[in-house]
Amino acid sequence: MDSLKKRRAKTLILLSAIWFAVSIPLPFLFNVPQEATKQFYTLVQIMGLISIPFVALGVAWTLKPELAQ
Repeated sequence: MDSLKKRRAKTLILLSAIWFAVSIPLPFLFNVPQEATKQFYTLVQIMGLISIPFVALGVAWTLKPELAQ
């Protein structure tokens, strides 16, 4: 039983990390002019905050699949 919980936790962490990596435009942070860097950091923070509810929904639906029906 514990191995199932550990595996599920690792899966949730992996899926959350993938979601954040895909949703945040990291190439823009390395290819922007110097004066636009502050705006892009703000954009990345906003995208990170917007992603939190989607990660929470993914976790909830993974733990309780009957909620998605």
